[in-house]
Amino acid sequence: MGLGGCIILIAVGAILTFATDWHMNGVNLTVVGLILMAVGLIGTATFSGIARRRRVVVPPTPVVEEEPHHHHHRTGDGYTDGYGV
Repeated sequence: MGLGGCIILIAVGAILTFATDWHMNGVNLTVVGLILMAVGLIGTATFSGIARRRRVVVPPTPVVEEEPHHHHHRTGDGYTDGYGV
């Protein structure tokens, strides 16, 4: 059961507990609603605990800065082709 199922259990339990005035022989809907809300809360806590453990923290990779490239020009004839050669 995922997080959505837990939230649905809480909602149905709250509806049965607070928003209905049905009377059934042998069934106390207020208690059934409280039980559903408790199960939903336990499921939500369990789901969040598992989801927190699944999260893997990856350490940041170090940034390696390259040294600037120094182009050496020939000084013999004074001619360069524009590409630093």
